[in-house]
Amino acid sequence: MDHDSIDSLILKLHDVNAVKFGEYKLKSGMMTPIYIDLRVLVSYPALMNQVSSLIYERVQEEGLQFDSVCGVPYTALPLATIICSRHELPMLIRRKEAKDYGTKRLVEGSFREGDTCLIIEDTVTSGSSILETAEVLYKGGLKVTDAIVLMDREQGGIEMLASQGIKLHPIISMFKLLNVLLAAERIDAKTAQSVRQFILDNNTFSPKEENGNGVSAAKKPCVEKSVDLSYAERAKLPNVHPLASKLLTIMEEKQSNLCVSADVTSSEELLQLADSLGPSICVLKTHVDILKDYTAAFSQKLQALAEKHNFLIFEDRKFADIGNTVKHQYEGGLYQISSWSHIVNAHAVPGPGVVKGLSAVGKPLGRGCLLIAQMSSQGSLATGEYTKAALQMAEEQSDFVFGFICGSKISKKPEFIHMSPGVQMQAGGDVLGQQYSTPEEVLCDKGSDVIIVGRGILEAPDRLEAAESYRKAGWEAYTKKLGRSDQ
Repeated sequence: MDHDSIDSLILKLHDVNAVKFGEYKLKSGMMTPIYIDLRVLVSYPALMNQVSSLIYERVQEEGLQFDSVCGVPYTALPLATIICSRHELPMLIRRKEAKDYGTKRLVEGSFREGDTCLIIEDTVTSGSSILETAEVLYKGGLKVTDAIVLMDREQGGIEMLASQGIKLHPIISMFKLLNVLLAAERIDAKTAQSVRQFILDNNTFSPKEENGNGVSAAKKPCVEKSVDLSYAERAKLPNVHPLASKLLTIMEEKQSNLCVSADVTSSEELLQLADSLGPSICVLKTHVDILKDYTAAFSQKLQALAEKHNFLIFEDRKFADIGNTVKHQYEGGLYQISSWSHIVNAHAVPGPGVVKGLSAVGKPLGRGCLLIAQMSSQGSLATGEYTKAALQMAEEQSDFVFGFICGSKISKKPEFIHMSPGVQMQAGGDVLGQQYSTPEEVLCDKGSDVIIVGRGILEAPDRLEAAESYRKAGWEAYTKKLGRSDQ
């Protein structure tokens, strides 16, 4: 399903006040800070047609098999009518109450016992409305295996219906809606976070557990939930570093958390890499001092490619000297790194002076620094107290330091970005002590933000295909971590 179509629909729904923020009471009695009111769709025929088309598109994508369609009364009835009329599908109508005259039937329409009926709904919280409709259909001799819903509030409806043998297929998830509205500046980060926390704290489905004697087991202690902000939400935080904000925005726009480590020795090959892989990456990491043919013209061409493909340049210089020395290394010498690289990194070994020296040069240019808090090589000494010291140094100089090179998340502050090297599709290591983790391990289990991939792409037969594979794997792991699905 096309992302642009979904994003466009979300904005249109907000335009017609079908998405409201405030304090509202749901059918269940629960008070909610967001209310989805799709009844207004009947006044906007073009929008109703768009919604109906997306629902039918989803039906086709899933390859659903059914004999008839039933819309949950009342909001989904016109949607089901449009779909069935347009595609010549048999439709059934479920009455909310039986009449005391005529046929007195609760299900209107022509069907045979054993037929399968697809249910269409506008919004799902607990899934109770779909289940009520399914139970009426069951009594009429029909089967229900699937339901399509435009908006899933992600509060347990999918799980509840699955426990009753009905698979729910959402078009839009609540977290997707929040991300689109935030990116379009329709809501602020505080509102998005408030709604996200409400959704996480108010799951309506609790599976019944038994202890083996037929008696309900004691409830398990509740694990404290934490909210993972999206890249877009973090980009808009009031204290985020400008370069971190730019990187997070790039990541959200390109749906990429991939940094390619371009460890090649030819300027021409590096530029070819930047041009071909540029659309797939958010950051290009260089080791300029291994180039055999570096010239000032090379850095200018690299900057032009970064602008063309919207990625940041990260020179992996690993500064590790006193402040005055790194200041000269950063702005002068053969490479004049500060003139073309958006990001540099530094060891914490020299103490705060190394950051102060780099900041004196880079801060006026809008540059930023990553501190090396952990390394992916076997036997690294960047652990324990060293990592804690790097974290403290970053917090004290967050006007220039905006994140870390690390194997796992070390700071709870969402303003800091965590970038992890040593990523391949299969975990393991090499003979020189490099340790590898998978994208899902790095992003989901270890809580990092950006995967840094080198040989997994550079040594592949098709580098572009490999880069796209890592980009997709990284983005899927990120959306899994958020607990949402960008459909």
